[in-house]
Amino acid sequence: MKILISGSKGQLGTELQRMLAAGRSELGALPEQLKDAQVVCFDVDTLDITDLAAVRRVFEQEKPDVAINCSAFTNVDGCEKEHDAAFRVNALGPRNLAMAASENGTKLVHVSTDYVFSGRPNGGIPLDEAARPDPVSAYGSTKLLGEEYVRQLCPRSFILRTAWLYSYTGKNFVFTMINAGKKFGKLTVVNDQLGNPTNAVDLGHHILKLAVGEEYGLYHCTGNGICSWYDFACEIIRLAGVDATVSPCTSDEYAAAHPEAARRPAWSALDNRMLRCTAGDEMRDWKAALACFFEHYNAEETK
Repeated sequence: MKILISGSKGQLGTELQRMLAAGRSELGALPEQLKDAQVVCFDVDTLDITDLAAVRRVFEQEKPDVAINCSAFTNVDGCEKEHDAAFRVNALGPRNLAMAASENGTKLVHVSTDYVFSGRPNGGIPLDEAARPDPVSAYGSTKLLGEEYVRQLCPRSFILRTAWLYSYTGKNFVFTMINAGKKFGKLTVVNDQLGNPTNAVDLGHHILKLAVGEEYGLYHCTGNGICSWYDFACEIIRLAGVDATVSPCTSDEYAAAHPEAARRPAWSALDNRMLRCTAGDEMRDWKAALACFFEHYNAEETK
């Protein structure tokens, strides 16, 4: 099997390569079909997914069985300032990949986000795949359009919405909290935005499990359990053993201090219903996955 990964140098792309090389993840062995898989990797320096002709050339040359799109413009505040750039990467990029995948008989896995939702209260009920998207930011709206292009243009596709992703490499909330805690000794984090922290190991494992099957469609794929960013930060600081205090604040207080920041959904907790009803939901509880992360991560990387 040949697997093409776009956005290969990011958190998820790096983790997928590690799993495929090892034949397993922290959750267990990968499907037998992935044994000795040939992996071809592209990042922005070798493939501009916003260039349709370039994407078509790569697919025609490589003829992958599966393509996994990990590319995204994920800077939520930056998307507001550079809306056209966000549109190209988050919407046109997936469109181009979907067209090329369909033309070459390739399965496509596309990674999306909880930010396609508005964050309005849902009675404390996690949002499943039937919930109606209503993004409140440029990031969320461009990612939603990317989903729609994939769905329309590539029937053999899997769309996975994830949230609050962290991994052993790259820039993420876990490393940001550790570094800020070490530097300042105190943190202030919003406590009225709730969602699901997700370990890239868990997400990558499920992507590969789905990719060998035929259960196409829209999936939510996040860590199980719900918390606020403040709860998440407290657990990070505790497990990291950093000598720092964490104080809560409201979204309004944060916005007053950071008027340039984009709106974030207050409630974007997702329910992995489709996963549970098809391939099986092995996503770990967010606290268990985070504890495992701290058992394995290299503290030197956070300096």
